[in-house]
Amino acid sequence: MSMQSKPQMVEAVMFFSERGGICKQMFFAEFEALLDGVVNMPEFADQQMRVAFMLINPRLQIKALVFFYLDFDEKGAPDSGWNIPLQALAERAGRGPDLGGGPIRLACRSQCPVSWHQMHLWDPSLSPGNNDLALLRDVVKRNTLGLLAEDESLQAVAPERLQMASEDKWYAADPAQEAVAKDNQKLDQEQRLKAAQLIKQQRLRISSLTQQHEEELAKFKLASEEQSRNLQAQIHGLHQALRQQEEHNAALKAQLAAQAANFQTSREKITEQLRALERDGRSESDSLRAQFEAEMQAKVASAVAEYKEQIAIRDVELAYRAEQDTQAQQEISRLKSAYADLASQGGDQILERLARRGVVFVVYHPGAGHLTIPLQDIAAYQDNPLAYAAAKCFVSEVQYRHWLAHYQQPSCEAALPSGERCAIPIDRIDTPSRFTLSESNCCARHKASSRMRTVS
Repeated sequence: MSMQSKPQMVEAVMFFSERGGICKQMFFAEFEALLDGVVNMPEFADQQMRVAFMLINPRLQIKALVFFYLDFDEKGAPDSGWNIPLQALAERAGRGPDLGGGPIRLACRSQCPVSWHQMHLWDPSLSPGNNDLALLRDVVKRNTLGLLAEDESLQAVAPERLQMASEDKWYAADPAQEAVAKDNQKLDQEQRLKAAQLIKQQRLRISSLTQQHEEELAKFKLASEEQSRNLQAQIHGLHQALRQQEEHNAALKAQLAAQAANFQTSREKITEQLRALERDGRSESDSLRAQFEAEMQAKVASAVAEYKEQIAIRDVELAYRAEQDTQAQQEISRLKSAYADLASQGGDQILERLARRGVVFVVYHPGAGHLTIPLQDIAAYQDNPLAYAAAKCFVSEVQYRHWLAHYQQPSCEAALPSGERCAIPIDRIDTPSRFTLSESNCCARHKASSRMRTVS
């Protein structure tokens, strides 16, 4: 036998960049060394990478694909708890498109042979302008890894494998008819394979669209519930303000009654004084009485007019608040009706049924990556998604909000003496736990530590 090495099936791993291209290629043995901690990938630090495991035949054709996620820490080391059996998934995967060597075995999020690994897989893009499968096929054909491929043009049958037919079978009945039959059979088989491939691609597309529709429905339901809570809070505030206004009006009325009682007491006292003066002189008594009556009427009229004006103003405010309350109640009724329509469509029942079948709800938040949300935590997540993501990042909600603003626009937030924002571009902090207010979101000139050193 010849000792010359022959081309064999090769297992390889390729990493996708954020822009969609292939940024790293390696053999599966190198990937296992990466998982064992022998080497690190500093260029992937604090990132969740999209990775593809593939099986390549000696003709540089892909035979199996598994699309999965892999998280890296701040040092570029892979997640120590990662344990997806790539080779087993590739062997048990369903049929996929034909990439040149017949239909491949494909394992992804929408076609996963093991349900509990589905949340760690992702669906490749099949759009004409951005087809991940075509990209992998072309990269393998370029043979950047330097695989040992067999030359198709030199394929020949070894002499020891040739067999001599008996003499009575040397002559074919009709070579032309046999050739036509073989061509027809080959054409029919190609048509069947093309039809099967097209059906497979359409099924994958339908599965992806169904998942997108469910995500959009969940987002709409969350927005509706949040708007309903806001309206309920506004109505509660209006009711509280109304109660406070009623209490204030009652206090004003009690104060007016007390002042009227004081006026009555004063009048009685002065009346007694007038009676005493009558004994001293009729004319002086009449004069004092007239003066007292005039002064008292003026004071009472002034006080009554002032309090009537205040009560009229309060009544107008109450009417305005009542009108706002009525509008808010109408809006709540409309939202409840819309929510009832959504609920009648069986959205909650669908979620519970999917959860019983092993479906896991995954969301993406900057800094936290793809989060798996159990069904019992969905309500808490809907109440405050940012707080939920902050808890997963082991930071407070306030710190997460400040970090998110910095992550979306990494520029200096310090105020200049003119009152304008500094806005100098700074390095982005990709991890919320490493973000420090007045430090990470400021340039070197405006950092709090720099100002403290300057003052000291």
